[in-house]
Amino acid sequence: MIGAVIAMQSEADILLSEMQIQSTLNISGKTVHVGTAYGKEIALCVCGVGKVNAALGTQLLVSKFHAEKILNFGVAGGLNPCTELCQVYRISHAVQFDFDLVELNGTKMGTLNEYDEPYLPLNTLNIPFPERKLGTADRFNDSKADFKLLTQELQADIRDMEGGAIVQAALCAQLPVYAVKAISDVAGSGSTTEQFLQNRDKALKNLQAVLPTIFDAL
Repeated sequence: MIGAVIAMQSEADILLSEMQIQSTLNISGKTVHVGTAYGKEIALCVCGVGKVNAALGTQLLVSKFHAEKILNFGVAGGLNPCTELCQVYRISHAVQFDFDLVELNGTKMGTLNEYDEPYLPLNTLNIPFPERKLGTADRFNDSKADFKLLTQELQADIRDMEGGAIVQAALCAQLPVYAVKAISDVAGSGSTTEQFLQNRDKALKNLQAVLPTIFDAL
């Protein structure tokens, strides 16, 4: 069983439209669709936006649906010229850039208390898309301080609000975890909110087109 943890309904819909749904449940406030697509058994949790929602959704798939691997996909923001609008990227590493134990532990920003370095590794999908590093935090903004932290200190390429928490929860459960993101906005190219609203549908369409390739590789 593949456990798909998806933040928003619009993101989930690109897979739900291809699924043969056997049941739909509401557990702990989260909607989970169980069925098949592309020859694979899938439990898809629409977890909601943010890190707590993402971790809860991941654990729900682990505990209640016995997921054997975790997949996250959706739209995300690009941070530098190596990420192009509406293009699809696989995620190699993820960091929670709002996790701060710098003064207490003397560790680098984003380093979880159980770890020695900021980035957590994801499993590799054998699909023909470039790899990028992901930064996750509970905020959607145009903050110059966040941009500097992400690009200069952490050298992240993409940012979102769920991926890093999904990776942490999956690794705690000792499960393989994969993530694929399509770029809806790029920092430094105007309001990220306006870009997101303008480009979300095209980014999701591009992501939907490669879902067969992603699931074939899982």
